[in-house]
Amino acid sequence: MTKLSQIFLLCVCVFYAVGNALAEVVDAQSYEVSHEDVLTVNPNLQLSDVLESAYARAPVQASLRSRDVMVLAKNRVANATLPSTPAVSVTHQTDAVGSGRGERDWQAELELPVWMAKQRENRLKVAQANQSTLSVSRQSAKLQLAGDLREALWSIAYNENNLALAINKLQFSSKLKTDVEKRYVAGELAKTDAMLAEQEVLKAQKEKLRAEAELMHVRHRYFLLTGLRELPGSYVENQSDQNDYFQSPIWLEAQSKLGLAETERDLAQIESHENMQVLVNMRSSKGPFDTTDNNSVGMKLRIPFGSETKAAPIKAAAEIGVGNALTERESLKLALDAALHEAEHNLSVSRVELTIATKQYEIAKESLRLAQKAFQLGETDLVSLLRVQAQTFEAERAFTTRQVQVQWDVARYNQTVGVLP
Repeated sequence: MTKLSQIFLLCVCVFYAVGNALAEVVDAQSYEVSHEDVLTVNPNLQLSDVLESAYARAPVQASLRSRDVMVLAKNRVANATLPSTPAVSVTHQTDAVGSGRGERDWQAELELPVWMAKQRENRLKVAQANQSTLSVSRQSAKLQLAGDLREALWSIAYNENNLALAINKLQFSSKLKTDVEKRYVAGELAKTDAMLAEQEVLKAQKEKLRAEAELMHVRHRYFLLTGLRELPGSYVENQSDQNDYFQSPIWLEAQSKLGLAETERDLAQIESHENMQVLVNMRSSKGPFDTTDNNSVGMKLRIPFGSETKAAPIKAAAEIGVGNALTERESLKLALDAALHEAEHNLSVSRVELTIATKQYEIAKESLRLAQKAFQLGETDLVSLLRVQAQTFEAERAFTTRQVQVQWDVARYNQTVGVLP
């Protein structure tokens, strides 16, 4: 025996010993995780029902409810009788501390603000714009939540597929291991072949364990999002006929916010000046050494002069609001343009990849069938079979993953153009 052969034999023995030790440790375990997130499939549960459940418990509800209060306040202000709060003032004048001749004077005054031109009209427009923006914001929030739901569901589908592949690989490897061990006992195969088959089983067990863990993670995220332990019977979507995002609630919300800011700017141009005041007063006076009351009624009109010192900050704040809304809309447009292009391109690429992966998988299955037959007849060794088997598993993974990815990309396309499930 040459020195090289001795070294090779020593390596084989060490490899075998380590493999057996590892196998004993692994076999002592159950390969089962104690934590398990179970989701059952409910055939009667629709994707839209799941979305409503998620929307009802979404944190954004608190913000939307607070905006309801604001809308009510805007409507109340717009429909008020007066543009601002009236005021009453009372004045009393006496000479008791002065000359002491018995002079008494009482005066009550009512201050009534007067609507400026187009002030009420613009307030009504602001109230209506707030109502409209809130309505589209609810749809926008629901659409954004639908995006999270779509990602959660297709993540589950993707990881379920990975787990199914891992289980299939483990079953195949276990069956091959059993066959190799029988042939080893019969003297047809070497001990190294039995060790190699054992290592393939251990590798498959590890992949299955990891696939199970990833599936538990995405199932739990789905539960946190929806509060449900059930999956809809089907969540496969048909691609929308829409080819742009201009009807998307997210885009409409940005448009509505800009319209609201412009309406508020128009109102600020008016309300940057003070309202005129009509003052109606009633006066009761008594002169010196006179016991008879003298009663009278008067009226006064207060016309404030315009001052840019006071008006400029109000107008500037309104302009900032318009600028921010316009910036938000244009930034969103760039993002949606990019998202739509990527959604269209990814969907197109995924469909072509699925066609290629289907052909590759068909070829790989036939190659594996021939390799298994050759191995059984002793025409090829185990290493060659495992190489073909690995290629087949990868082809199957590519095929099944592309199937999921195509449907996932359809859902992402529908999300981009703003279609609710």
